[in-house]
Amino acid sequence: MVEKQAVQRAAKNARINLQDEEAEKFTEEFEQILDTFNKLEEVDTSDVEPAFHPIEVKSKTREDELEDSLDSGQVFVNTENEEDGKFKGPSA
Repeated sequence: MVEKQAVQRAAKNARINLQDEEAEKFTEEFEQILDTFNKLEEVDTSDVEPAFHPIEVKSKTREDELEDSLDSGQVFVNTENEEDGKFKGPSA
């Protein structure tokens, strides 16, 4: 059984301000959710293989190919935020 104090404690940890009426409503909703999970625990899944994806997914990969990279002049051509061959970021 979910108690109203547990709902209020969870809300406080999540930094959510709940009124008493809202805490009561969530208490009832959490009870329904927990009842559903308890029903799921009753299902015998001992002979069921885990399914990580409902359909088979094939990876679409390609071979790596060596390509020429940009020289530093090309890298910084469209920015004003360059200093000593590096990108400048905002100061903290």
